[in-house]
Amino acid sequence: MKKYIALILIVITAFFSFPVDALAQDKYFTDEQIAYYKGLGLQGTTVNVYNWGEYISDGSEGSMDVVKEFERLTGAVVNYTNFESNENMYSKIAGGGASYDVIIPSDYMIERLIDEDMLLPLDYSNIPNMKYISEEFKNLFYDPQQIYSVCYNVGTTVLIYNKKLVSQEPDSWEALWDEQYKGKVLMFNNSRDAFAIAQAVLGKNFNSTVEQDWVECAQLLAEQKDKTNPVYVMDEVFNLMESGEYALATYYAGDYLLMYENNEDLGYCFPKEGINYFYDALCIPTCSKNKRGGEAFINFMHEPQVAFENSEYIYYRSPNLTVEENEESSLYGSEVIYPQEELNSQYFKNLPQNIIELENNLWTQVKSGKLSAESREQDRRIYIECTFIAGAIAVVVIAKFISTVKKKKEQDLSDLYD
Repeated sequence: MKKYIALILIVITAFFSFPVDALAQDKYFTDEQIAYYKGLGLQGTTVNVYNWGEYISDGSEGSMDVVKEFERLTGAVVNYTNFESNENMYSKIAGGGASYDVIIPSDYMIERLIDEDMLLPLDYSNIPNMKYISEEFKNLFYDPQQIYSVCYNVGTTVLIYNKKLVSQEPDSWEALWDEQYKGKVLMFNNSRDAFAIAQAVLGKNFNSTVEQDWVECAQLLAEQKDKTNPVYVMDEVFNLMESGEYALATYYAGDYLLMYENNEDLGYCFPKEGINYFYDALCIPTCSKNKRGGEAFINFMHEPQVAFENSEYIYYRSPNLTVEENEESSLYGSEVIYPQEELNSQYFKNLPQNIIELENNLWTQVKSGKLSAESREQDRRIYIECTFIAGAIAVVVIAKFISTVKKKKEQDLSDLYD
């Protein structure tokens, strides 16, 4: 009897001393996935990730905290920071002094980074989840040989409006120039998206290399500033539109759905003049100090569970087939994300350096008001005044010259007679 009691006690002790994690099924991942990431040897390393704001599932409202889950499975530490625009991200990397292992730029910026040798080729043997990426989203125009990037999300720009504050539902970007909405317009705070709207209105190519095209677009954006005095924003658009204070906003389709969840008075349209269709992708810059960790993070972002959670959190179209084919997805069949109509759209491509510099210069002038009607009128007055002063000075100089010549001539005649 004592032997049986001792055996029972041994079994009970062993049961309660056995790790709880080993008895319970993991909340998100299979044993095979857990073993894979544990076996990468990333324990104690740091992975620096540079991403757009609001662009990864972060654990809020019961969602997966993707960064923490990656840290848990790999034993690595993730240093996660945000940027507001492709241009800001580029400046940070090009300026040196910063090291990132994963960045998530947009298509045209990836082209630029490739052209300037600022991206590392990916070792796809470390990214087995490429098998989940739809063929539609491989070998895209910005990385045709599929060397440097893995598509993360796909989206479009949209015009968002507050049904309670607009006189009629818009179908055109021109609503952003309507003076009845002065002080009630939110505009992209990045040059490429802002200029694309003006280019669409004027019927110009988003990738024009004609300098005069960009000048004309800048003049149109300056006219918008005069007429509606837009507030230039990026992620601030969420709170501002959800609050119901603004009538119109420019942003991205997936983000509209997030705003709509908090304010059902919001509507959207794909303006008839045309929109930007874009891709964002995961890349590793040449400044990386942990390429293996970066590739592991890229692979992790396309684990079916992770890709699904990201899609549910940020509401963008995922190139991951397991997400697109999942009927439980909140976006399944969404006309905002998967529009049924054929859209009038253009891609952004990398621009020549002279156009990039011109664009940046013109954008600074637009935002500062230097191209506004008031500023142009002031410049005209200054020009007229300067011309008048220059003319007066010229008259004085000429008169003095004539007087000098006359006196010299008189002196010469006087000397002759003497």
